[in-house]
Amino acid sequence: MQDEPEKDPGQRAVQSIEVGGRLLLALAAHHGPMNLKDLAAQAGLTPARAHPYLVSFGKLGLIEQDKATGRYALGPSALQVGLASLSQLDPVRVAGPVAEDLASSTGFAVALALWGNLGPTVVRMIEARQPLLVAMRSGTVMSILGTATGRAFAGALPEKRVVRASPGAVGDEPGQAIAFSAAELKVLRQARQDLSAHGLVRAEGRPIPGVNAFSAPAFDHEGQPAIVITTLGHQDHFPSDWNSSVADAVRAAAAQISRGLGWQGSPAGGLAASERD
Repeated sequence: MQDEPEKDPGQRAVQSIEVGGRLLLALAAHHGPMNLKDLAAQAGLTPARAHPYLVSFGKLGLIEQDKATGRYALGPSALQVGLASLSQLDPVRVAGPVAEDLASSTGFAVALALWGNLGPTVVRMIEARQPLLVAMRSGTVMSILGTATGRAFAGALPEKRVVRASPGAVGDEPGQAIAFSAAELKVLRQARQDLSAHGLVRAEGRPIPGVNAFSAPAFDHEGQPAIVITTLGHQDHFPSDWNSSVADAVRAAAAQISRGLGWQGSPAGGLAASERD
């Protein structure tokens, strides 16, 4: 019997697609091929009910069955869909709603930054409920080591990528980077330690007097830092403790963005992945 469209007071849905989709999600969540019994159970179906869906998915190339073992795995069409989805991911689009929720729930200003040609660059700024007089707006390039935003990127990127560009003009030969001093390298490595231990970095009254901040990187599907989310506020109202509710909220926001970008590990795992490059 063919499944009828599910009755929904909002948008209409096709129940059979949702049921079949559970099989694909179960395969995606499992690290390796599955037999029919286990796959059906994972999707909340009986083997008899699951099998016709698998046959149809096989015709579409979404799954494939090993002839020797009878086990099922995702097929080449599933890979194409996954790669297409990854190529269409926009970190700013994924992070935007999360940043808005963070600003609304905390009442503090929130900034999103990408790693641009000149370093960490603010691409979006959401103002605090109470005016916060800071020189941050879209297009602002942040100091790599002098700001929490910059240190969040610096601590998550491979060290060889964290260099200060030379003052040369466009067209100069590449590789003319200015090496960090011993003191600056100490700051860089402290940022890496803070990310590893706490999942974020912080600023306490510097570089903006009287303003505290927490920044955390969000990782893409390869474990590379794709975007940094920063929350900042007046020292009198913005706790700088690593275990404060604000710190927890920033960590949670970064983790949510990372999931939206396809990262399935922890922030520390993303850092470890970037260190291997």
